[in-house]
Amino acid sequence: MAKDLERDLGLYATITISIGAMVGSGIFVLPGLAAAKTGPSVILAYLLAGLIVLPAALSKAEMATAIPEAGGTYLFIDRAMGPLPGTIAGIGAWFSLVFKSAFALVGLGAYLLIFVEVPPGLLTVVGLALGVLLIVVNIVGVKQTGRLQAGIVSLVLLVLVGFVADGMTYVDQSHYHPFLTHGNGGLLAATGFVFVSYAGVTKIASVAEEVENPGRNIPRAILISVLVMMLVYTLTVFVIVGVVPAPELQDKHNLTPMAMAARAFAGSAGQLGLAVVAVFALTSMANAGILSSSRYPLAMSRDSLAPLRFSEVSERFRTPIWSIGFTGLILLVLIAFVPVVDLAKLASAFQILVFVFINGALIAFRESELDWYAPEFTAPGYPWVQAFGAVGGFVLLTQMGIIALGGAAGIIVVSVAWYRFYGREKTEREGAALDAIRRSASSKTLAETERTVADGDGVDADGHVLVAMDAETSAERERSLLTVAASVAKQRGGTVHAVRFEEVPEQLTLSSATDMRPDDREFEVQTHELAASLPVSIEAREIVSHDTKKAVVNYARDLGAGLILGEWRPEHWHAELLGSDVDWFMKHAPCAVVFLRDRGFDEIDTVAVLTQRGPYGPVKVAFANAIATEFGATIRFVTAVDADASEELLTVTEEFLDELERLCSVETKSTVLQTTETVEGLVAATTGSDVALLGTDAHSRAHDFLFSNPATDISDELDCSVLLVHPPKSRGQTFFTAVIRRIAY
Repeated sequence: MAKDLERDLGLYATITISIGAMVGSGIFVLPGLAAAKTGPSVILAYLLAGLIVLPAALSKAEMATAIPEAGGTYLFIDRAMGPLPGTIAGIGAWFSLVFKSAFALVGLGAYLLIFVEVPPGLLTVVGLALGVLLIVVNIVGVKQTGRLQAGIVSLVLLVLVGFVADGMTYVDQSHYHPFLTHGNGGLLAATGFVFVSYAGVTKIASVAEEVENPGRNIPRAILISVLVMMLVYTLTVFVIVGVVPAPELQDKHNLTPMAMAARAFAGSAGQLGLAVVAVFALTSMANAGILSSSRYPLAMSRDSLAPLRFSEVSERFRTPIWSIGFTGLILLVLIAFVPVVDLAKLASAFQILVFVFINGALIAFRESELDWYAPEFTAPGYPWVQAFGAVGGFVLLTQMGIIALGGAAGIIVVSVAWYRFYGREKTEREGAALDAIRRSASSKTLAETERTVADGDGVDADGHVLVAMDAETSAERERSLLTVAASVAKQRGGTVHAVRFEEVPEQLTLSSATDMRPDDREFEVQTHELAASLPVSIEAREIVSHDTKKAVVNYARDLGAGLILGEWRPEHWHAELLGSDVDWFMKHAPCAVVFLRDRGFDEIDTVAVLTQRGPYGPVKVAFANAIATEFGATIRFVTAVDADASEELLTVTEEFLDELERLCSVETKSTVLQTTETVEGLVAATTGSDVALLGTDAHSRAHDFLFSNPATDISDELDCSVLLVHPPKSRGQTFFTAVIRRIAY
């Protein structure tokens, strides 16, 4: 049985873990480099970065009280969006935190040079030695880590208060003019650059499993640490800009802006004292980074997305020694071989992306209605606060440059590859987002179906059903078409318009082809005879045109028809209606289009309604209900899902079918078919039905040739008459929503 971590971190220790991870390179190293991008407005950049971080902090606070386990960012995104996004978040957040720790230890060397003559080559050795020391401290235990963190952070904050209080009296107002030296773009670039300074807020959620009274302490610690650091950063950078001349501050080799500022108003003694504090602060930051980043491999291992050894907890120290050891090894490699300062922009870019995911994760949890998601703290301002954080993050990303975005994309690619070849077969979890999408789609579809069944909206809104025929339509086929059309029209007290369309060559004037011929009279007589046995009014007429397909669409539009019904005629690699590709009608018709593949029917006892992915379309259900009502038949809903469909998908599907049956006015039965062979499974499940209804979409001939069309394949195999239903074009159905629904189902 896996061992649990001890909950021994109180509120103050938890706050100091977060602040300790933020009050490091973000204030002791980055201000000068960021000022070079925007000038004195770097002050505003730190404040703006904090405001954009705040929504994610609030989101993390809520999720951490619902899931107080080790893993933090990874765990939230994994549970909300699924194991693939979780893998990306886990590896990305882990990479960013390890990088920050290595960056802190490298920055530590720059401050050591202030009071100790250290050869450049020895700086790496010092960084490695400190790294080894911190790894050992973290292995020994969280309690020792928390106590060390609390002491260092208390000292650093006390010194910073004195730095700001004294430095305020020495600022030179001229240093703040011009305030915005590189325009709005420079300000946003600097904001993105310093964004990583706030990444320490992730530390609290990462060690949530070790926090006592998490429902109370986690949200308080997150909010307090972010607000405190927004104030500390803004005031400290205000002093730095005000006392250090711009050319010196913005020198690309300046990695000690705090010490430079202290020397400007407190002399050499102040500079040395500040350097000592910087050493402690940067050490604290590296320590907090190792503590929290090592929990990502631990959490991923528990979810089978990383080797199981990373989840082992030491019996002696009760810490995840393998996870800490691996994290420490990567830290040492970075210190030894990688110019970490050059990667600061990459770390910020990916941290921004992760925080955007965090805001999305909260929305997924809120919308999923999961029984187990019961946070003790609720983030205020939902969903507008989360939307602001997500949009703000994307805006910053656009200003980070191609290198930063490319690096973040590289981490994503590596993460996807790791999941594809290692994690995918080891986990069957789904994210709450998929459940939320399914439930939202089901709810929306049920509401639309209820309106459609009750009012005929989208089927025959004005009571008009257009039956499109031509000279090739036989009397038997016309009878089948009119029978189906009459069933639908009767439910609304509507009218069936039986129209035979005739196409004449362009060289021939339409007026010359309008004379009534014997076959025209035969069509009208035949239609009137059929109408006598049908329960609705049927009007017959002939339309002559140069282009039949356009004539059908124009007539339906002028008529205000809610439905076009025609005969599906299979041809080589495609199907036609009145000599034109059926896809053209689906793309251009102003209303729903239904195609009949007539295999004959006299009596209808069972109407099968089939679907392969997602909820049933409202028009398809309303059409089936109308036919079943007219013939006193039973509707049989058959839903095909993958053989390894998740419990969440099956639950949502069954709940949807229960509600769908309630909306129908006839007897219904439902079957959820788990199969690897969709076409064969649906065909077998439809055996014995008299009519089957399938949804169909417009595709190019090339698409059908290369990938086939499941609706066509199923209708080819069935031995009963088939109605292929295409709903009216929906403005809300975009490519993006189609992709999302395909992923969800």
